[in-house]
Amino acid sequence: MATIRDVAKLAGVSVATVSRVLNNNGNVHKSTKEVVQAAITTLNYRPNEIARTLYKKNSRLLGLIIPDITNPFFTELARAIEDTAHRYGYTMVLCNTDEILEKEQHYMEVLKQRQADGCLMITNEKATFLDEELGIPIVALDRPIHSHIPFIQADHYQGGKIAAQTLLQKGSTQLVHIRGPKYLDSAEARYQGFLDVVEKEKISYHIFESSFQPRNDEFLINNIFERFPEIDGVFAANDVIAVSVLKTALHRGISVPEDLQIIGYDGILFGQLFYPSITTVAQPIYQLGKQAVQMLINLIEKKETEQKICRLPVQLVERDTTRKE
Repeated sequence: MATIRDVAKLAGVSVATVSRVLNNNGNVHKSTKEVVQAAITTLNYRPNEIARTLYKKNSRLLGLIIPDITNPFFTELARAIEDTAHRYGYTMVLCNTDEILEKEQHYMEVLKQRQADGCLMITNEKATFLDEELGIPIVALDRPIHSHIPFIQADHYQGGKIAAQTLLQKGSTQLVHIRGPKYLDSAEARYQGFLDVVEKEKISYHIFESSFQPRNDEFLINNIFERFPEIDGVFAANDVIAVSVLKTALHRGISVPEDLQIIGYDGILFGQLFYPSITTVAQPIYQLGKQAVQMLINLIEKKETEQKICRLPVQLVERDTTRKE
């Protein structure tokens, strides 16, 4: 395996000159740089990244800590983050926590030990260890962490309002909202937006709490239809839950959207693949990931961030589980 000394010998320059070319610092004449680059190519030389990190104090690694990569929202978000990080010359390291605090803390320690330049984090919001200064730049996604940590999410309150208003405008009068966990800011904001609309309109409604995954929701959804057969509109916590509602309704012989309208949340690709396809309140998932990376890089490079809290607008995507005008 070629060493930096081999490159210097072949190029006829000093080791220090090769180092300056590799690290793109110092004044190196263009012709000299070309000779060094040619020697690197000829010898197929690969720099020692650990040594370069120690020298430059810059690993070009970004951590992404998320609750559950099997949730399609997080899958699409991770793709956006990886794309953007790569575009800026960074490598993303994915850490899946399953909403377990000990795993969050473990991954944060590992990222610090590996000298990651920064971390994007979707926490379960009970991570009190994040109240302290961790010595690594952090940007929170979707769920706020602490007032000193920059934060980006979609406008979930407005999303809840849009869902309720759409169901009412399209003729539903007996509504159910299957909300996300109460400890999550994002779920609470969607619920509050929904609630403010139905309370103002004095519409009959029922609220049920669920996780953001459908694994344990079959019993809950069947129980809803058993107890409240009159319901004609459902706002689901996310598109995955909306699909579970749709499948259960069709299995029970309920016509969608004629007798039951369903609106999901997130706008993931998954919701388009069913028939009828899911009407949804779409988050700007790719934009969330892109801006989160840009915010984090600004922190790493010690640039001023435009704002500590950033909320992006959501939009209704009408498909087949709501009635046409």
